[in-house]
Amino acid sequence: MKTGKKWIVSFVIISIVSILGLFWKDNTKIDKANFNDETFLNFADIAWILTSSCLVLIMTPALSFFYGGMVGKKNVISTMLKSFICLGVITILWVVVGFSLSFGSPIGFNTNGVHYGVFGNPFDYAFFDQVGALPHKVLGTTIPFALFALFQMKFAIIAPAIITGALAERVRFISFLLFISLFCVFIYAPICHMIWHPNGLFGSYFGIKDFAGGTVVHISAGFASLAGVLVIGKRKNKEHIPTNIPFVLLGTGLLWFGWFGFNAGSALAANATAVLAFATTTLASATAMITWIFFDRLNGWNVSALGACIGAVVGLAVITPAAGFITIPESIFFGFIGAIVSNKMICWEKLKSIDDTLDVFACHGIGGITGMILTAIFAHGENSSLIHGGLKVFSSHMIALVLISIFTFGGAYLLFKLTDSIVSLRVSEDSEDLGLDISQHNERI
Repeated sequence: MKTGKKWIVSFVIISIVSILGLFWKDNTKIDKANFNDETFLNFADIAWILTSSCLVLIMTPALSFFYGGMVGKKNVISTMLKSFICLGVITILWVVVGFSLSFGSPIGFNTNGVHYGVFGNPFDYAFFDQVGALPHKVLGTTIPFALFALFQMKFAIIAPAIITGALAERVRFISFLLFISLFCVFIYAPICHMIWHPNGLFGSYFGIKDFAGGTVVHISAGFASLAGVLVIGKRKNKEHIPTNIPFVLLGTGLLWFGWFGFNAGSALAANATAVLAFATTTLASATAMITWIFFDRLNGWNVSALGACIGAVVGLAVITPAAGFITIPESIFFGFIGAIVSNKMICWEKLKSIDDTLDVFACHGIGGITGMILTAIFAHGENSSLIHGGLKVFSSHMIALVLISIFTFGGAYLLFKLTDSIVSLRVSEDSEDLGLDISQHNERI
């Protein structure tokens, strides 16, 4: 098999990064203005965030099973691998530059004497420079800064993995690797910085509430998926029978399990807020699952394992931005509304016509949007949401939602076009007919 130039370039890049890592001189002189000493460490918090990091990590292989069981039998391995490979690509990218872009010193603009960041200084924590055992004074104040960085890395990994489902059965593997690298640097990292950095534009100026990534992960991945589908086009054969429903059930169970780390871990401490997020997460998912299958029956469809699984995951996506901000009874309502909205979007003919293979935008994108809107309505705290006296906060959320949607969709669309100009996004017709498992990887289930 002939080795193309693109693979040579890819190998050269990882070689350069590896050699740089060997000779990189870590700045051992810690900036004490940003860090506290070891006495601020809380070992219960450390244990919980270590556990949460493991839980969030398992969500990516869980997503592989979730997606892999839904596609046709000729594309199972290809689909699963595209999610799984994010564990490798994004991990390296995060350590080299991604964490700096997300949580480095804000680079942006000043308004009324306040600095608002759009993205972080890429050199602050390059190769995890100064990312060690001491706790940061603002970011994860009771855990080692390295643990905070690693916990956040798992979120960066699963965001591009979610996009896999929209492009399944027709996107080239090498093109996907290039796109997710660009997505992490130019879409995910700026959104993460603007929402989760203390001086980020959306979090600080607009007051956006995103407890665990409804906007940072699900909306960004959802709109990127929509952009990718429009650029890459429809499959030759849109109809397929899901290959392995037990894979989908397994993936859903593992996603639900891992989501406790995703949401409850975002409290960044072993405290009451983590317990609240744990409870709201499972209630919203349970309600969405039941609502989904009941709603299917009302529409004359069978109760299906696939529908139950999709409903459960939609509930998880909807509750994510609000998990630590609402009550447990309110989370039932979140799951109920989220299931109905996403179910209707999956059935919308205009969305079906563009061939989002596994309905990523309808589930994750719309789920994230629904969760963000509901958070802006119900989040607790004085002037925190519409029903708690925060009309200005609600308005700011709606403005920010429009801006984030434009940024993520438009930016991803341009990145897909750029990727396609460098390495063709789509496999050949013969490869698509043969199936990507064989044509791309020479493997079969």
